[in-house]
Amino acid sequence: MKTVRGFDLTPEKLSLSAMVLALVLPTLALGQEPSPPPWLGPSAGLTDEAGYPLPEVLTTTRLRQPKARVPGTTTVISGETIRDLGLLSLADVFRLVPGMTVASVGSGQPVVSYHGTVAYEQRRLQVLIDGRTGYQPSLADVDWNAMPVPLELIDRIEVSRGPNSAAYGNNAFLASINIITLSPENSAGSGLFFQGGDHGVRNYTAYHGRADDTYSWRVAWQNRQSDGFDFQYKRDTNGNLQEAPFRNGYEFNQFFYDGVIQPAPDHSLDLRAGITDGTDEDDPLKIGADLNIEGKPDDEVRDYYLQARYGYTGVENHLLEFQSSVQRYNREKSWHSCVPLVSGQPPICTRLNEDLDQQRLEFELQDTWAASPDVRLVSGIGYREDGYESETFFGGDGGIYQARVFGNLEYTPVHWLTINAGANWEDNSLVDDDYLSPRMAANFHLTENQTVRFVYSRAVRTPDALEQRADWAYTPENVSPDIYDDFDGQRLDGEFDAQTPVDLSDYYAKARGDLEEERITSREISYYGQFRLGNGILSTEVRYFRDQLRDLVAGIINVEDFDLGNRVAIDQQGIELETALDLGDTRLRLGYGYLDQDSEYTADDGLPLDKQQEILGLESRLTVRHSGSFAWIQRYPRDWNSAVALYVADEFRSGSYQRADFRVAKTVHRANLSYDIALIVQHYLNDNPLLSRDNNYRDRNQFYLEAGVRF
Repeated sequence: MKTVRGFDLTPEKLSLSAMVLALVLPTLALGQEPSPPPWLGPSAGLTDEAGYPLPEVLTTTRLRQPKARVPGTTTVISGETIRDLGLLSLADVFRLVPGMTVASVGSGQPVVSYHGTVAYEQRRLQVLIDGRTGYQPSLADVDWNAMPVPLELIDRIEVSRGPNSAAYGNNAFLASINIITLSPENSAGSGLFFQGGDHGVRNYTAYHGRADDTYSWRVAWQNRQSDGFDFQYKRDTNGNLQEAPFRNGYEFNQFFYDGVIQPAPDHSLDLRAGITDGTDEDDPLKIGADLNIEGKPDDEVRDYYLQARYGYTGVENHLLEFQSSVQRYNREKSWHSCVPLVSGQPPICTRLNEDLDQQRLEFELQDTWAASPDVRLVSGIGYREDGYESETFFGGDGGIYQARVFGNLEYTPVHWLTINAGANWEDNSLVDDDYLSPRMAANFHLTENQTVRFVYSRAVRTPDALEQRADWAYTPENVSPDIYDDFDGQRLDGEFDAQTPVDLSDYYAKARGDLEEERITSREISYYGQFRLGNGILSTEVRYFRDQLRDLVAGIINVEDFDLGNRVAIDQQGIELETALDLGDTRLRLGYGYLDQDSEYTADDGLPLDKQQEILGLESRLTVRHSGSFAWIQRYPRDWNSAVALYVADEFRSGSYQRADFRVAKTVHRANLSYDIALIVQHYLNDNPLLSRDNNYRDRNQFYLEAGVRF
């Protein structure tokens, strides 16, 4: 049993406490009279003069708002668009978002960034799945390959572009992503889907569900696999680069349950659960050349989550919601190594590991109050505990505790003005401090369907556990030869090094523990408009932003060279455009982002100039000046449809990224079922590696087949 600050973090008791609280709370409100749902406010089913629905956003303030009232630019990508474009992975979806870049830093693990900064992989983004925090607890990182989200079951994805800590806390530093899956009520029946083709890509999805007035449910299974990139480069004995095999594939099996219980008109209970089991390959060259790894150092993935949300509308003009969730991320990785430790002695041959067990428990209580059609307030409290255990990375276990209070007031004093004022106060044990992240916005409504926004926000990001508390050392097991018997089971950390004449400089690293929070001040001027064009709709959104990022945590995280500090300041400004035209059978979508960035090394730590420039370069690996996407989806008679998409990003360190996708599909409808088949072609317009020189495909053309049946 493991206890941190008096809280039991064993998975069994975490699961029990989360689910019991979620299941017991509904009984507290039984017997109340049902009332209408005024919390939806003026945006509920809102349409323009011609009856066209106005786009609504849930993520930016936690209120359901029409885009004209949202305090910031928000991209909404429907699940239908994702499927019509034939996208193969979740990370690829974010190429459609202006200002977002997607690449792989060194390995086959996708990295998604907004405006290019990366602490090491991809922190500074809040990722939610149906309101549940989706990034990993101790690394604040996102494993997009193992994300428990089947593309076929996505309802929509909302991306709030800009700091959103006022709503979701410290990791919503640059942007927040909310992945909303289809409700079981909207996906009754059965479905089978397949995508497969080059590079060993195989995606299988199956689901079955039923819906009625009081209980709707869905069970689903997904298998996802890929061989990754074709080859990497390594240096031969003469120092020349040569092609080498690259282990960077994956295979995951995932199982899901989603249920909606409606015992009475004013009560609802959503239950979700999921399990992920699989293997994420890792290449020996990427872990560390000095470890002389033999064999396959792959991550064995064992994840699960449990989530419950209770809603109650029996209090006049209020929607009360309680949500609890428990998650576990388990990674087991081990290999055989022969490494030199003592000069003049043979190398020690041993079994090493980088096992990591992470857990998260989260509670949240939220109230949405519709005081009048012109005044709405969402407020709430939340508490989260992130636990981690790793003998290698931390020398044991630990926990991070966060408590928060949040709120957002939407006020429309006159018909041409909406004011949003929001803030999040948060206390974080990792840095033993508390923070306030405010946001103010004024939306001036030029017409019913046109708005100009002025937004000011501030946010913080606190370091994650690995940045602040890393105590990285290996523990040899099953050692040979016999002269190293005393090393068996002994952690080769600084204490061991002090007592033994062994050079462990390449195999031991410890964080200084003095990192402070990162800070951002953001200003936005944006325009949103929606117009009727005959029988179609044109919507467009233009954003100008100016962001000041200070005290960014920058440096290198690996056992051979662990060096981090609050070292970098970045000033960013730019313009982003997103426009969509829906003519029924024809849908066009265009996104473009321009970014101008100035970086400065601000720490007075005595590092030489070349080292400072290297750190600044690491922080801008995903920064590009121009990026964008264009998509054309066309429907034809007899249920044929096609899609063309172009994705571009310039000025990566390896050159520009340019890819064109083509998809043609045929759907057949029968009395009790429908099925479709599609061909997908991805064509790379140049031979540039994908950000890293090691991310290479031999063929610029890649072909995939897609098939599905619903009944």
